[in-house]
Amino acid sequence: MGKVYRVYRLDHETKTKVPIGTIRERRNQSRGSANLAGLAKLAQKTYGDTPEDRMRIFLGEELIA
Repeated sequence: MGKVYRVYRLDHETKTKVPIGTIRERRNQSRGSANLAGLAKLAQKTYGDTPEDRMRIFLGEELIA
């Protein structure tokens, strides 16, 4: 199985990151930073409702399964 990353939304009012879910990497081989960039875009599409909301969504640390 692939790695699992936590997805966060930045709350501008409180200046904190709020965990909103997780996303799993499905590729078997690492492709460096291209994997994380693709996962970040997928997380933004999955968890973001509006274009402004998507800009506040980012990946966090890798979770240990």
